[in-house]
Amino acid sequence: MSLLILKLLLISIFAGWLSIWILKPTEFWTQKWKAAEEKANASSIFRYNGLDFVVYAFPLIAFAIIGYIYMELKQIETVHRRGRRNALTCFSSRIYVNSYLGVLSGAQILASSLFIIFLVWTFYARVSADFKKMTPVKTFKLSPWEYKFFRMATRCGLLSEVCLALLLLPVLRGMSIFRLLKIEFEASVIYHICLGNAMIFFATLHGAGTFFIWGINHRIQDEMWKWQKKGRIYLAGEIALITALIIWTTSLPQIRRKWFRVFYYTHHLYIVFLVFFLFHGGDRHFYIIFPGVFLFALDKLLRILQSRTETCVISARVFPCRAVELTLPKDPRLKYTPTSVIFLKIPSISRFQWHPFSVTSSSSVDEDTISVIIKSEGQWTSALYNKINGQTDSETDRRVCIQIATEGPYGPASLDFLRYDNLLLVAGGIGITPFLSILREISSNSSNGRNRYPERIQLIYTIKKSQDICLLDPILPQLTNIENFHIKLKVFVTRENQIGATLREVLNEIPETRITNFTTAHTSYAIYGSERLLWVAAITMVSSIKFLLSLVFLNHFIVSPATKPSAQKSSSSLVDFLLMCSFAMATLSSALMAVIIRWRKLKNGLRLYSDKQIRDMKQSSAEASRDLDEHEVRFGGRPNFRDIFAKFASESGGSDIGVLVCGPEAMKESVASACREVTILQKNAKGKNPHFYFHSLNFTL
Repeated sequence: MSLLILKLLLISIFAGWLSIWILKPTEFWTQKWKAAEEKANASSIFRYNGLDFVVYAFPLIAFAIIGYIYMELKQIETVHRRGRRNALTCFSSRIYVNSYLGVLSGAQILASSLFIIFLVWTFYARVSADFKKMTPVKTFKLSPWEYKFFRMATRCGLLSEVCLALLLLPVLRGMSIFRLLKIEFEASVIYHICLGNAMIFFATLHGAGTFFIWGINHRIQDEMWKWQKKGRIYLAGEIALITALIIWTTSLPQIRRKWFRVFYYTHHLYIVFLVFFLFHGGDRHFYIIFPGVFLFALDKLLRILQSRTETCVISARVFPCRAVELTLPKDPRLKYTPTSVIFLKIPSISRFQWHPFSVTSSSSVDEDTISVIIKSEGQWTSALYNKINGQTDSETDRRVCIQIATEGPYGPASLDFLRYDNLLLVAGGIGITPFLSILREISSNSSNGRNRYPERIQLIYTIKKSQDICLLDPILPQLTNIENFHIKLKVFVTRENQIGATLREVLNEIPETRITNFTTAHTSYAIYGSERLLWVAAITMVSSIKFLLSLVFLNHFIVSPATKPSAQKSSSSLVDFLLMCSFAMATLSSALMAVIIRWRKLKNGLRLYSDKQIRDMKQSSAEASRDLDEHEVRFGGRPNFRDIFAKFASESGGSDIGVLVCGPEAMKESVASACREVTILQKNAKGKNPHFYFHSLNFTL
């Protein structure tokens, strides 16, 4: 009952917040809002600042607080087989493949269309109102067409502001509100990228249009260096735009992949951008984007506190394909779901760089450890690979301790992949990593009888060289136990040619993996994970109240009173500075609260028992197992997904099939197209028709 009440409350708050955004561009809202601000400024202790915060910022913050409580109270339910499909589920799972946009679901297309319609509505409502008024510019005269062009450029700035208001929400990790929509961090990053591109596009139109009007009126030198006491500060806007363009340019895929450090460090210029955006737009416009900035700051703070307690690598499994599996200690109470992502920082390699990796272990199987597989491909991963093969400690036969900081793990709140009757897993290269945790979790559940699990699983693994098959080493026990674990493996080696080789023969030809143990003398704590969402909700609530009280206090005693907000006597920069001070005080209070919670957690923490954990590290062997002969390995070609899926659909007997793919974008598009084509073909056939549910996983962010 409590969950139902919270759910209805979430829907009500979201609907109210959405209504404000829809009404905001209208003349009706503008008139009513001006009257409300004047009344609050004259008679209320909160003044217009408090009113702006409560109406524009607090609804989304309240939505997040209630959402955290809802997700905490909603325990993972026992997963049963999927029931009857409803219209909404079928629509959201419907996929479309485009050569430019990639793979899109029905829900993504609907959400994107509604957002574009909202942007068009906002622009139309604002511009049409401006054209009716034709209010002259105070500093210089414009012809009618120049005025209209200038106002259109100004309203492009508002569209950029809308995108900025949502920009930081998709990259929340421990405080992600996207989990309410069952969208995880690795999948939500794409929304951050799209919103960032849209924000830069509209901001560039805003800046370029303004400079064009200044230029044809010979006012560039007079206007561009202005730091006005009141109203828009042009120089601040120019600095913000230049900073945003630098961040956007260095985040392009061509630069990010080749010079990751440049991308990583320039992305931290967002602080400079937000400060100068505040000075340019003023406090009223900043309240629109405040929820995203506020939640992101709290999320960042909690992640910093979590990463302060460093741990050590217990052991590393070195694969022949220049990949390593790191095993780290964790608190047995820390539970996570398969496909989770953990962020790692190794100070001896870089004191600032964080890199995300898919967790390959299962908390149901490994209570004291957590594992990730990292392939040596870039500068950071190559440095890690070389460090693992470094000098040994002179006092012991183990390697020197590698200190490591962690964030996460972050993953889905439920085991949704278990709801399907059948599973098709498609992996390319290092994209096998999230499936290792999935298969180990399913194996654990099936052996313990806790949950119902898929009747049939097929793993399609595409690699360039045969030695990459060694990455399957962690799930060899499942592959060699077909009688109890119904899985079929199909390996496709694209750049080698062998005739008649079986999987067992290929595995026997590959050099054995090497396990390296490390000293753990310099660490005391295991990985404890993120804070409970109930504590996160409490921290968010206290911080928001602290911000409002600080804002009211500072504005009441420092800012000169005025009857109308538009007639305020104090400098707009002073008001903006007080907002930053209130933000800093709220952040400090949340930091103190988070430190106390973390200290209590560590005080009651468990010490490492590394010897026990290291003894559990054993190499898998496929020598005597004949079950490996049941699996397939093919050389010299890529898989024909359409034929594979059609055959699997006929074998499944018309039941629902979950399709999970992790690999290059071209592979994802091929799999999505095959799902759609086979579904259409099956509809034309007689009998019960299976339905493919496509899910895309990412191993790089």
